[in-house]
Amino acid sequence: MLGWFRAIMPREDRFFDLFARHSRTVVGGAEALERLLQGGPDAAQNCQAIIRLEDEADAITRDVLLATRKSFITPFDRGDIKDLIQSMDDTIDMMHKTVKTVMLYEQTSFDPRMCEMGAMIVQAAHLVAEALPLLERMGSNVPRLTEIAEEITRVEGASDQLHEQGLKDLFQRFGRSDPMAYMIGREIYGELEKVMDRFEDVANEISGIVIENV
Repeated sequence: MLGWFRAIMPREDRFFDLFARHSRTVVGGAEALERLLQGGPDAAQNCQAIIRLEDEADAITRDVLLATRKSFITPFDRGDIKDLIQSMDDTIDMMHKTVKTVMLYEQTSFDPRMCEMGAMIVQAAHLVAEALPLLERMGSNVPRLTEIAEEITRVEGASDQLHEQGLKDLFQRFGRSDPMAYMIGREIYGELEKVMDRFEDVANEISGIVIENV
């Protein structure tokens, strides 16, 4: 009965516009982070881009939460909408935290494996951006949504391997000769790993929504 009622009532489809806007901030932040990790003279510019995009993402998240409270009919469960947008926001929040570490320690050059992790973060961000519009017609998009969630999980696993290899290389180079360099590098590696972990959280939220609604 509830399913029939929901089907005939007008829905608040503005949610999908807000999801798309938020995903663009996440993609933009990921691309700026990748550029930052490539090093060079534009480090400050890329840091500021991530800070600005994180502020935009926070504002969109607030709009989604407000719309969730005000909308009579939502595309799917209110709790799922809240968890999805907050998991998305966590990805760019973690990018922001990485930037704060980079700025604190005035880093302008980064290990090659950090740059590789940055590329994987961009890949995950684009996968999330592809998945969100598919939720509007999720019944017919289950196969692709499932593939995207699995691909994000695979990318996260590959990123974990880079993280472990990077820490090992870092210790071999600096563990005894330059403890401060080792500490800074370890912190940045750890934060990049957490960015990827947050993308896996988004993938899990998407999978959960599909399971509950199809």
